[in-house]
Amino acid sequence: MPKDSGIGASSKRREDVRFLTGAGNYTDDINLHGQAYVHFLRSDMAHGRIVSLDTAAAAAMPGVVRIFTGADFEGVGGLPCGWQVTDKHGEPMQEPGHPVLAQGKVRHVGDPIAAVVAETPDQARDAAEAIGVEIEELPAVIDMKAALAEGAAKVHDDLSSNLCYDWGFVEENKGAVDAAFAEAAHVTTLELVNNRLVANPMEPRVAIGDYARATGDSTLYTTSQNPHVIRLLMGAFVLGIPEHKLRVVAPDVGGGFGSKIFHYAEEAFCTFAAKALARPVKWTSSRSEAFMSDAHGRDHVTRIELALDAQNNFTALRTETLANMGAYLSTFAPSVPTWLHGTLMAGNYKTPLIYVNVKAVFTNTVPVDAYRGAGRPEATYQLERVIDKAARELGVDPIALRRQNFVTEFPYQTPVAVVYDTGDYNATMDKLEEIADLSGFAARRAESEARGKLRGLGINCYIEACGIAPSNLVGQLGARAGLYDAATVRVNATGSISVMVGAHSHGQGHETAFPQVVAEMLGIDESMIEIVHGDSSKIPFGMGTYGSRSLAVCGSAMVRATEKIINKAKKIAAHLMEASEADIELKDGQFSVAGTDKSVAWGDVTLAAYVPHNYPLEDIEPGLEETAFYDPSNFTYPAGAYACEVEVDPDTGKVTVERFSAADDFGNIVNPMIVSGQVHGGLGQGIGQALLENCAYDPETGQLLSASYMDYAMPRADDVPFYAVDHSCATPCTHNPLGVKGCGEAGAIGSPPAVVNAVIDALQSGGKTVTHIDMPMSPSRVWSAMQG
Repeated sequence: MPKDSGIGASSKRREDVRFLTGAGNYTDDINLHGQAYVHFLRSDMAHGRIVSLDTAAAAAMPGVVRIFTGADFEGVGGLPCGWQVTDKHGEPMQEPGHPVLAQGKVRHVGDPIAAVVAETPDQARDAAEAIGVEIEELPAVIDMKAALAEGAAKVHDDLSSNLCYDWGFVEENKGAVDAAFAEAAHVTTLELVNNRLVANPMEPRVAIGDYARATGDSTLYTTSQNPHVIRLLMGAFVLGIPEHKLRVVAPDVGGGFGSKIFHYAEEAFCTFAAKALARPVKWTSSRSEAFMSDAHGRDHVTRIELALDAQNNFTALRTETLANMGAYLSTFAPSVPTWLHGTLMAGNYKTPLIYVNVKAVFTNTVPVDAYRGAGRPEATYQLERVIDKAARELGVDPIALRRQNFVTEFPYQTPVAVVYDTGDYNATMDKLEEIADLSGFAARRAESEARGKLRGLGINCYIEACGIAPSNLVGQLGARAGLYDAATVRVNATGSISVMVGAHSHGQGHETAFPQVVAEMLGIDESMIEIVHGDSSKIPFGMGTYGSRSLAVCGSAMVRATEKIINKAKKIAAHLMEASEADIELKDGQFSVAGTDKSVAWGDVTLAAYVPHNYPLEDIEPGLEETAFYDPSNFTYPAGAYACEVEVDPDTGKVTVERFSAADDFGNIVNPMIVSGQVHGGLGQGIGQALLENCAYDPETGQLLSASYMDYAMPRADDVPFYAVDHSCATPCTHNPLGVKGCGEAGAIGSPPAVVNAVIDALQSGGKTVTHIDMPMSPSRVWSAMQG
């Protein structure tokens, strides 16, 4: 019987009531008394030297309060990077400055040059258009190989080249890897592109700065996935505001997918301008502005080689990747193609030798950073595509080849540093074969062929590292922050509970799932528990939400704090019932003395905590509130197996996804409905990358060619099928108290290679010798490949 409450129940998302009825409180819904509005004048040139800025005419226009330029930010810190990578020679990465407003040069289309603050948005926009700006155009470097060529124009004049770092991992493996390739019975090589993406969350970014002259306090309201991190970065490194004088509030946020993790110039500007003008300043991004100011995702070019012995065992893996950083280093950008990518190149397989080389490159494009999956989709795509190609070259079944090389004994030390604590990859593959009805594929292919269509089946396995931590490890790897999280559980006198968490909910369902955990532990109704998040003045210092870490890290902190609550409540209950604390049991919201009929209700104990008339204060403090910080000892490792079936129209090259099945191991499940929804969303994004989405630049001028939905194709309802999703093959995580692994990114990680593998299978079934097509597999690309 399915549970109707607590851990394991598909409780309906309580937050959806306000979202679906238009009662949400998003940043753009916030309007402060006396606020002004800002419009940014952005560069329409990819690379150029600012010769002059004439703001006189614009400043005299109606409603203009003040115009800011880069000169106003001299002496102000630049936007910081939160992760430093050390290259294979032991040298730190090249780390250029990132000014709030351009100083001296513009480095990508959309780089902010000036900011007009006015009484209305229209007045600010009109005045921005009246600013006279002269820019000397410089050669733009867009292609990564060209950016590294001798004599290439430099994005940053003060750097030695456009190479941010040349990273090798594991460097000491390189000689053995090369030797394994020299001795291999078979080597499969593949060159591929992981296409640049725009995150496109439903809600564009918004920032409102406010300043209280009476107290000297600054407040930033922003669309952020981690308000405490923004407070730390902006306060300490950009504006020099003491943390106790800076409040950051992220209210309801309409999606992020990684793009709202980072500290952006607009946040710093609004906070700075509010103090300079002694009035609130608000900025709301347009969708077109988002295309050229929000961090982009992916954008890797890779050569991958897989070595196998005569029995088709994987013996070595070798990759070379160019990773685009864009014009500046976004907050976590250096970590994505290195530690979030290289450490996952083992995948689900016991390949003994692996070497990963990554060259990170500066180009005159929008900065690139984490996007749903962040490094793990790139690793999975490379690995699963080359395995599929190897199976075809060897003439063996792609499922059998994967099964033969699966890791089967745990814990498993990979050759790329991480240790998988638990998993069962054969079980997820067994489940996939069942729910995808792979035995019926031949009949479905015959039916498609009868209608003149080519049908293909693509298989993919994935593993990801979630709950990014522990702090002592990531600190050694270059992280400039700890990656723990925190929770405070405050029990009110009448028994209701407020749980303040460091994680931020922007679609994950925290307000529903977190109470399920606490309610299960205490035996009370979920409706008695509220979740407080997103306001740095109300919550303990936490690291926010990304990397599928909310339950695994923040949820574990919440469990630890609740355990402290239970321990103290038992002391109070023991005193009330004149019993030994060791004999007190808590079940279904009742404290009882073991072996007796004595009991006291949860509400009686909580009231006694705040009305301590009759218990010894030297043993028990009044009140019932506890805080816990949790720093994981390892990552968690969700894994799964996916199957995609496509039809290809040989006359047009159009690809239609007909079936998609996903068997995932997420460890213990708190809310199955929310988990399924997370997988559904990720699959949609992965299918979008595989077939539709592509952020393109003109290779000569650096103009963004896909700067709106007229040119950037997003998946719609009829682009995706109904999914078959299963997460019953659970191997609980062994090192967090909930046994959870994380689920939010899995669909986006596992689906792109499954779709591409299916298209290649379809074309080869039609007699084509196509071995690879880069994403997105548009009709024109597929049709062209079919023509040879």
